[in-house]
Formats: sequence, structure tokens, C-alpha cells
Amino acid sequence: MYFFLGYLSLVEICYSSTVVPKFITDLFAKVKTISLKGCLAQIFFLHFFGVTEILLLAVMAYDRYVAICKHLHCTVIMSRPVCHRLVVGSWMGGFFHSIIQIFITIPLPFCGPNAIDHYFCDLHPLFKIACMDTFVVGIIMFVNSGLFSVFSFLFLVSSYVIVILFSLRNHSAGGRCKALSTCASHITVVILFFGPAIFLYLRPASTYTEDKLVAVFYTVITPMLNPIIYTLRNAEVKIAIRKLWGRKVNSRMG
Repeated sequence: MYFFLGYLSLVEICYSSTVVPKFITDLFAKVKTISLKGCLAQIFFLHFFGVTEILLLAVMAYDRYVAICKHLHCTVIMSRPVCHRLVVGSWMGGFFHSIIQIFITIPLPFCGPNAIDHYFCDLHPLFKIACMDTFVVGIIMFVNSGLFSVFSFLFLVSSYVIVILFSLRNHSAGGRCKALSTCASHITVVILFFGPAIFLYLRPASTYTEDKLVAVFYTVITPMLNPIIYTLRNAEVKIAIRKLWGRKVNSRMG
């Protein structure tokens, strides 16, 4: 679990870094601009790290399933080489997804006022200012982003439902509590990340109303909350914090 959490932390740092620095800069700028190349780069890396995070969350759900439901075979099924392959596969999946997004965006012609009502570059805002019918590319984007998010979300929820049912039937009270506590943090992160993303990318571009507040939630707030969620729901971290706090109190009293 900690092996995958380390990579998830790295991905989330990179993911929020594609949006937040430019967002903060624009807050203090009178004229908020970005070059076309910079816009394409932001789209690529936003989707690259976003889909990599989705796939890592799916891998973590499978890891929790093996750890709880296949406990005696866990070290064999989730061996170190397998874990490395799963991480590499997640990065490769994010890369190919982003390549498709860029191939959709590059051919778009822009001949009018190049102003988007958003704080970062994404496909929906660019579709609005493109000088062409974007119905076909909108369908491709819908399948590539929207349906991918839905199926990934359903896979994750199904995995955790199986884990929870197995824990309730087969574990003791202590083991059941530990398993449910671990799954609770994962489920919270999944809902916080997938909820806004599905809301945005499953709506057709022709009837899409930009909701910047929702976008702020899944690009800024959720990556900020995830470390807190995983920390507070982890027994080992709680014990370490109590020990550290106890040392500080003792040193002050001394």
C-alpha cells in the first residue's frame, strides 16, 4: 500500500503543478494570457497525470482486494516486479490517453477572439472558440475522458464493495475494523476525485456550461485533501503522531 501511495503522491504533486502555478500567477495579472503551445502542454500534462492517478487508484483498489481477500497469497500475487509493472502500466495508460487528447486539439482552427472563460486550458473551453463543428471531436473526447472515468469509477466501487462484503463475512471484529478503515480512506479519495471529473466530462460540449468551481475542486482542493485523508485514516501514522506529540510535550515540561 505504501509503495503505491508514494507514486500516488508524486503524481498528485505533478498533477496540481500543471494548473496551480499558472492559476496563482493569473490572480495577480491584469491580462491573463497563455501561448497556444503552453495551452497544449497544459492539456497534455493535466490529462497525463490525471489518468495516471485514476489508473493508480484502480491498482490500489486491486491491491486492497488481494491484501484482504487473498491474504495468504498476497506476497505472491503482488510481488515487487508485479507492482512495478502495474505502476509503469499506469504511467503508459496516462501517456496514451493524453496523446489522443492532443491529436484532437491540434487540428482545431481558431479564427475568432481567442478568449476562454476558464482558469486553465482544457478541451471543452477550446471547443467553444473553435471555428468548426466540434460534434465529432466532442464524441471522441466524451468516450476518451467521460466514459473512461465512469468505467474506472464503477471498477473501483465494485472492488471496494467486494472487499467490504468479504470483510464483514470472514474477518473478526478487529480485522473487520482495520479493513474497513483502510478502505474508507480510499473510497473517500475516489469519490472526491471522480465526482467532479465525471460531472464535467460526461456533459456534451454543445450544452456544456463551464463550472469553474467544480474544476477548482478536482484540480486544487482534492489533491490538497488527499494527504490529510490518508494520514488521518492510517493507524500507523496516528501512532507516530501521538509519539511525536508526546515527545514534544515531555521536552517542554522538562
